[in-house]
Amino acid sequence: MLANKHILLIVGGGIAAFKSLDLVRRLRERGAQVTPVLTKAGAEFVTPLSLSALSASKLYQDLFDLNDEAEMGHIELSRAADLIVVAPATADLMAKMAGGLANDLASTLLLATDKRVLIAPSMNVRMWNHPATQRNLATLVEDGILVVGPNEGDMACGEYGPGRMAEVPEIISAIDAALSDGPLKGRHILVTSGPTHEPIDPVRYIANRSSGAQGTAIAKALLALGADVTFVTGPADAPAPMGATIVKIETAKEMLAAVVAAGAADAAVFAAAVADWHVANAGNSKIKKDGKGLPSLDFAENPDILATVSQMKDGRPKLVVGFAAETDDVIANATAKRLRKQCDWIVANDVSPQTGIMGGTENAVTLISDSGAESWPRMSKDAVAAQLADRIAKALA
Repeated sequence: MLANKHILLIVGGGIAAFKSLDLVRRLRERGAQVTPVLTKAGAEFVTPLSLSALSASKLYQDLFDLNDEAEMGHIELSRAADLIVVAPATADLMAKMAGGLANDLASTLLLATDKRVLIAPSMNVRMWNHPATQRNLATLVEDGILVVGPNEGDMACGEYGPGRMAEVPEIISAIDAALSDGPLKGRHILVTSGPTHEPIDPVRYIANRSSGAQGTAIAKALLALGADVTFVTGPADAPAPMGATIVKIETAKEMLAAVVAAGAADAAVFAAAVADWHVANAGNSKIKKDGKGLPSLDFAENPDILATVSQMKDGRPKLVVGFAAETDDVIANATAKRLRKQCDWIVANDVSPQTGIMGGTENAVTLISDSGAESWPRMSKDAVAAQLADRIAKALA
């Protein structure tokens, strides 16, 4: 996959820079050409000689290099590669990228390029969680920057949490995915995920239990196959997938509006746990417990998003996939739901308490289609997502 691919590797100034040396070696083992760019701060952690020797290539450091800039070297460098990788991507580099600064060679290359960019963030946990970094991350993702990591774990500073740079095999997998055409390249796939919150009053709501983990995993698996993913999510615990177009909503009505606004899609996967009802007489003020009896709540049905899209006469996706979380008669209820909604597939699972699936890391699903019911073995939610994404790719081929 990486044979004859040209990677421009920008090494930022963080303790994780030592991993860049192994990354260079592993990329070259796979046949890639690596051109290293070392920031001034990066040179405090790894030497120019090490990077140059391992890459068997000239190393670039200075923006105002007389020989290189006589040929507009920063422009040429930024566009000659197949992919630009920033590892480690420090908080400073991410801030420069988000703000469009170009005051050194690395930031100038990143601003001048017309190629895809993949960053591997690495920083202290508090720096990663800082609102400024999270704003910069959101800006970069919106700009189409690809992100791998960071991981959670022990820090060199002695703290623990998210901020560790992704491991070299993870970065290589992300590079593979970025350079791969993939069976879903050029396909737009809509994924809904998480719960909806239907307000009772400004401080209370009704909702279904959903962490959003399975929906996020599906979006990631589709992205890995090259799809353009629009991810419409309720207030989920699982973080939204990097690289997707993220649309955050609260209520079922907002989710339907976001689905319609997403435009034409080749496939749609409705993994969200949408509340069936909303409170028609939801108040603008908090309902008080005043000893005068229980409040009167009037319930009304929410829009049926899966049925609405499945039954579209114009612009219906080629493949519509629904989910059915059941506690009794799983196959029978899910089969009836598929026929009632008129979707193509239903992914059914048993979420009764004894299964441990609701809120867990595993899932056991049955794929129901015109061909019948196909039960999959219990596996991680990531594995379920990968298998479903592969089926979607084959169905759209």
